[in-house]
Amino acid sequence: MPVQLLCVPFAGAGASFFHPWRDAEVAGVTVHPVQLPGRERRIAEAPCTDVHRAADGLLEEVARLPLGPGPLALFGHSLGAVLAYELARRLEANGIPVARLFVSGSPDPWTVRERRASGLDDDRFLARVEELAGYRHPVFDHPEMREILLPALRADVEMHEAYRPLSAEPLAAPITVLHAVSDELVSLGQAAGWKAATAAAFELVELPGGHMYLTGSPAVVLSVVARSTAEPAVRGPR
Repeated sequence: MPVQLLCVPFAGAGASFFHPWRDAEVAGVTVHPVQLPGRERRIAEAPCTDVHRAADGLLEEVARLPLGPGPLALFGHSLGAVLAYELARRLEANGIPVARLFVSGSPDPWTVRERRASGLDDDRFLARVEELAGYRHPVFDHPEMREILLPALRADVEMHEAYRPLSAEPLAAPITVLHAVSDELVSLGQAAGWKAATAAAFELVELPGGHMYLTGSPAVVLSVVARSTAEPAVRGPR
């Protein structure tokens, strides 16, 4: 049975980022994007500024998804990684097993973000986000779209910068970390720190590209998901 992959958006993104992933021809993976408030179909809702409240809301969102009978896995990049981690914790607490957590472009949950963007005026804020992410979405160059989307991006950045895990207890689920070899924001050592977040197997996969490598072909990530959920994980980089 295909793995049911919950995909959590990164800062400023919505569920639609993952819609092309559903059309990727990677056998064994069914993609289910989840949506945060304050964007796309939930644009009328106030965006979250707290990771824990956001994860509580995502748990409710998952309950409404048309999931298939296959094993459940989670994927998140950057902010999405810590949201997926907290969502996995909540799923396990509710007796819902997570077959594997995939985290990408993120240091371990206990690493405090030192370079910040919160509190800056709009232009400096967007410049800092571009500096930190190595990527700027073209919609922010259009004044009307910028006015609509900026509140959600600000909220996402605020909750990422303020995030602190409430527990150090490791997950029961195994973890696969995806780390881009040219990521200037997350070092290999920081990515490897996720090993302490699981009581099960740990795997670190290095991929080509920079911090926003996942804006390229979804098959790169989905192939890792398909392989890692079909085979036992190994410890250490590969």
